Amino acid sequence: MEKLWPCLLVLMNLPGAFLQIDLDEKAFVFPRESENSYVILFPQLQKPMKAFTVCLQVYTDLTRPHSLFSYATKSQSNEILLFKERPGLFSVSVGGSDAFINFPQKFYAPQHFCVTWESVTGLTELWVDGKPMVRASLRRGYTVGSGASIVLGQEQDSFGGGFDKNQSLVGDIEDVNMWDFVLSPSEILTLYTTRALSPNVLNWRNLRYETRGEVFLKKELWS
Repeated sequence: MEKLWPCLLVLMNLPGAFLQIDLDEKAFVFPRESENSYVILFPQLQKPMKAFTVCLQVYTDLTRPHSLFSYATKSQSNEILLFKERPGLFSVSVGGSDAFINFPQKFYAPQHFCVTWESVTGLTELWVDGKPMVRASLRRGYTVGSGASIVLGQEQDSFGGGFDKNQSLVGDIEDVNMWDFVLSPSEILTLYTTRALSPNVLNWRNLRYETRGEVFLKKELWS
């Protein structure tokens, strides 16, 4: 892989280029505010979901609202949305409904977020750096649709588009993983401390993606 890496960097920055590689210890860098810079993710599994877990790590000093993870279907642009409203306030959207959860904000350090949701109870959980925040309730009995457009760094106001630069991410994002079930507390702690779980929807160690605009894949700044 090391011998191929310079070639992969060139390919990655070609418009519409498609890659599938192990991104361990690497991060997508969004260096400036933009309405046309983002990453498209292609899931390993596409089916309706009655539960999910999404985990990712983010490094940013933004104080304005910004999107981290946007999962849109043709019938619902905010099928799943992970969004930082402001320092210390996180919003989770499922099926167009929102829950707002307070969390301890850290500046000048990456933060690891995991969000879980299950249809049977409607309960959603936010975990920050391996610690649980207060539970909320969203769309009990709902089914998350398939055929999704999944985007990092922008919020989709329409399927695959409708971006607003004032909601764009400026910073680094890495370790993006997704499951079609709820991880247990011990599994989330294991993921935060060792990165040693195998996702079945999105897998950072075997990620299929395209970059658009000014997004760069670089060595992570932390370990």
